[in-house]
Amino acid sequence: MDETQLGQTLFFLASIFLMTLFLGTILSRARIPVILSALFVGIGIHYLPLPQIALLKTPAYQTIFSFLSDLGVLFLLFYIGLQIEVKKMRQLSGDIVTLTILNTIIPFVFGMTAMLLFGYGWLIAFVIGMTRMPTAEAVIVPILDEFKMIKTKIGTYIIGAGVLDDVIEVFLVAFVSVWIGIRTGEATGSNEIVILTFGVLAFLIFSWIMYRYFFPITRRIIPKNSASLLILSLMILFIFGTFSEKTEIGMVVGAIFAGIVLKPILAGIQPAGKSVQKTISLLSYGFFGILFFFWIGFNIDLAGFLKEPLLAVVLYLAGTLGKLAGVMLMVPLKKLTFHEALLTGIGLDARLTTEIIVAQLLFSSGIINTHLFTALVAASSFTALTVPLIFTFLVHLYGKEIQEPKSAIAASKGG
Repeated sequence: MDETQLGQTLFFLASIFLMTLFLGTILSRARIPVILSALFVGIGIHYLPLPQIALLKTPAYQTIFSFLSDLGVLFLLFYIGLQIEVKKMRQLSGDIVTLTILNTIIPFVFGMTAMLLFGYGWLIAFVIGMTRMPTAEAVIVPILDEFKMIKTKIGTYIIGAGVLDDVIEVFLVAFVSVWIGIRTGEATGSNEIVILTFGVLAFLIFSWIMYRYFFPITRRIIPKNSASLLILSLMILFIFGTFSEKTEIGMVVGAIFAGIVLKPILAGIQPAGKSVQKTISLLSYGFFGILFFFWIGFNIDLAGFLKEPLLAVVLYLAGTLGKLAGVMLMVPLKKLTFHEALLTGIGLDARLTTEIIVAQLLFSSGIINTHLFTALVAASSFTALTVPLIFTFLVHLYGKEIQEPKSAIAASKGG
């Protein structure tokens, strides 16, 4: 990066934070989380016809801001991992698995049916149906944290099901890669599913060893001060991020697991541990999280709804209604109330990266046409915009009924 690029990058960053601060001040009066202002700033800048803004779409700046956005995902989910109650998650594991099955199977069926009705073949319909299944928890989890809902029943279900969804995402991308390899005559993807399975198992074993044995050793040898703990925290984050990326699980899972492993270390070294956790929170929401939501907004493509309105709307509804229908089945099972199920369904509806990655892979290989590619990107972009807003509205509407950290365990047992 030369001096001109550095100066322009710093100017862009200053402009982003200035506009986010200004808009966030206004939105806070309507009780809308400040971090969402960065999303709106990104959308606004995307459509500004200024020569300087066009620079953000060049490969050099795409690389810079994509990297900063990835760091935003890492830090946001890392901080969320620090707040997860492993014992509660373990006790609710059966319900979380049930929820994951319901909120993935039904949108898959809806999406596949929609593609068949539009005249696409069975295999394409199958893959597009699978893109209705995953959840981009990086979009919704920061909003949960803004409303202090991480430890509520809703928060526990969204995070738990979201993490399981990530495994589905990985296998979805692997399946598409293998399919493309077969279609194009390349043999590179033949063993990818097997390798990926071993990678997932290796990551889980590595995480368990770190969680079970790393804390007692670390607690005895590291200095009991905030600076050392912060360095240790960052080391753990990047180790887990590296391991999860190398095994192709994805950095989202790595970041959450890093926070889970670090939590007992920080809890056992006070007051330095509390200070480090606060520092991570400030970095996550005051810097990296802003850039993450800005980059989401900047890359949202709502124009696709004008180009392919019917197909885009159908794909959007297949995912959204499918998620809601699946989660609503938890109500007669007496695992969630109606309002809890509604918010959980909306929260799990966020889709972003995986859907676009799969669409890009299929489009680049010539398997899907421009119409379907445009509609997929538009539907994904629309959920990234609407889910945080609808979720925020519903939280304000239902208030303490869904915000209180009720005992999900007691509720599920009592039901």
